[in-house]
Parts: sequence; structure tokens; C-alpha cells
Amino acid sequence: MLWTDVARRQHNRDALRYPSDLTDGEWDIIDPLVPPARSGGRQRTTDMRAIVNAILYIASSGCP
Repeated sequence: MLWTDVARRQHNRDALRYPSDLTDGEWDIIDPLVPPARSGGRQRTTDMRAIVNAILYIASSGCP
């Protein structure tokens, strides 16, 4: 794949907190795979996108 101006803009991760964080487009793909909160219990207070970002951070850095 050649790095054209369009490809650079599409894959730019400068606006993200960490390079391993998900972009909005990537989250749109993963979001349907995250199971919903269980019914009958308390409402989910944890942001599932933050959980996935944390998992990807640890997986990419090895958390030295």
C-alpha cells in the first residue's frame, strides 16, 4: 500500500490519546460485538470503549 495523502489522513492517529486507541470507524465495527449489559441488574457505568482501549494498550505495549 502506498502512503498517499488520502491514506495518511485516513490512518492518522494524532488526535487519539494513545496510538492504540480506537478511531470512531474502528469502534463502529467492534461495538456490535460487545455484549449488552445484563437485564435485571444495575445499569452499566463503565464505558466499554475505554475497556477495549485499555486492552489494546496493554496488548500493544506489554505494559512494561
